[in-house]
Amino acid sequence: MGYVLLVGAICCEVFATSMMKAAEGFTVLLPSVGCVVGYLLCFWLLGKALVTVNLSVGYAIWAALGIVLTSIIAVVMFSEQLNAPSIVGIALIVAGVVLVNMFGPAH
Repeated sequence: MGYVLLVGAICCEVFATSMMKAAEGFTVLLPSVGCVVGYLLCFWLLGKALVTVNLSVGYAIWAALGIVLTSIIAVVMFSEQLNAPSIVGIALIVAGVVLVNMFGPAH
């Protein structure tokens, strides 16, 4: 159940971050509200997930998937560009999460 809650937290974080961009410095009401609600749900779900998921593993997964998914949304929805160093950096973050999951304190 912890990992289901973690997936929910990741989805809410990605939604909230996307809404932050759409809120244009919190000058657009609906995306601003979406951002705040999304982050509140995100941290509530993350807290619930960490009851059963190890902190090092849960936070690593949350952060890495948040970065990857937010980067994809930035390219698709906001027409932002990713350069080669950015892609390498994202790949290194994902590799780090894999290492934490394979060899971290949870094992």
